[in-house]
Amino acid sequence: MASGKVYTLSLDQGGHASRALVFDQNGRLAASAECVIRTRTSGRLRVEHAPQALLHSLQKAADIAVGRLPRRAEISTTALATQRSSIACWDRRNGRALSPVISWQDRRAIRRVAALAPHTQEVRALTGLVLSPHYGASKLAWCLEHLAPVRLAQRQGQLAAGPLASFIVANLLLEQPCIADPVNGGRTQLLDVQRGAWSPRLCEIFGVAKEILPDCVPNAFRFGHLKAGGRSIPLTVVTGDQPAALFALGEPRADTAYVNIGTGAFVQCLRAADVPGLLHSLIWRSADETLYALEGTVNGAGAALQWLATRSHVPMAKALRLLPEWLASVQEPPLFLNGVGGLGAPYWRPAFRSRFIGKGGTPEKMVAVLESVVFLLLENLERMQQGDARIRRITVSGGSRSSTDSASGSRT
Repeated sequence: MASGKVYTLSLDQGGHASRALVFDQNGRLAASAECVIRTRTSGRLRVEHAPQALLHSLQKAADIAVGRLPRRAEISTTALATQRSSIACWDRRNGRALSPVISWQDRRAIRRVAALAPHTQEVRALTGLVLSPHYGASKLAWCLEHLAPVRLAQRQGQLAAGPLASFIVANLLLEQPCIADPVNGGRTQLLDVQRGAWSPRLCEIFGVAKEILPDCVPNAFRFGHLKAGGRSIPLTVVTGDQPAALFALGEPRADTAYVNIGTGAFVQCLRAADVPGLLHSLIWRSADETLYALEGTVNGAGAALQWLATRSHVPMAKALRLLPEWLASVQEPPLFLNGVGGLGAPYWRPAFRSRFIGKGGTPEKMVAVLESVVFLLLENLERMQQGDARIRRITVSGGSRSSTDSASGSRT
């Protein structure tokens, strides 16, 4: 006999970890699990995840969270949110990875993108995005040029390539579909976001064959069934991590700026207008509704703290534990020019070099890094106020929220 409660499984695959949370019909958290993933870096530009390890982490988190429910508890549906601009290539017959998962932070195609500068306005008009190596198209083109297994699969007509979300559903769902939702598809920079379909013109500009891309479906769709904790659960929503954060506290408000801080920091507001330096992002498409947001991105938030902790030979956990003390005691930190992951909105300089101006030890530098994140968020918020925006409230969420809140609260 069922317990009477009906649950929803929510999956989040992020740059730091894979998470699974189970909520009851009243929105109360009933169970959760988290599995940390490794990030591989090479030089200043390359950032990757091992594909099988990433899949295993998400499956494990789902199995653990579901296993913590009563045995007869009913789980009606699953939703998945992922890193939007991360991509992968795989064999469409069996889901086998043919490339690493190349992170949204990766900028290996920076020269390829620079050569496309004459198409800047055309790309912006079709995608709402700036021309940047952070997005998936140039990464997919790099894979097609440099990875022999990818080229072979394309010649044999077996290649699938696209957003991380598509790679995940091709592997973790029993049906192994080859499909892409428009929010994650939009971050490949190959999707016409007004039509919700792959753009032949964008595929031509970036040199990516339309035939290798997954089929486009809405964000709300019968994607297939996830096997977790011995159960088969329908997956009915797939979206990106930042658009999902917009709905964390209910229906987003037009007078509110939503800041979400994790590996990167992102600020969004519901607004259809185009503002130079910011993104016009597709955040939801269903059969009867399409929503857009104005978005600013800070590429180095938690990633910048990790960057400094590694350079300073300080364990990240220790640095985070000492941050409140450092914020309270450091009076004159140096200035940190934050290019970790490339300088994002509103400046868009992917080759920007991170550096400190002024001297200080680890405490002073850690405070400086936090201040740089707050400064860049404020720059984006000020841009959002241009035109007809009337932002009266700011809501902050995410794994790095408390540290950045402390920096903002203690320094103006």
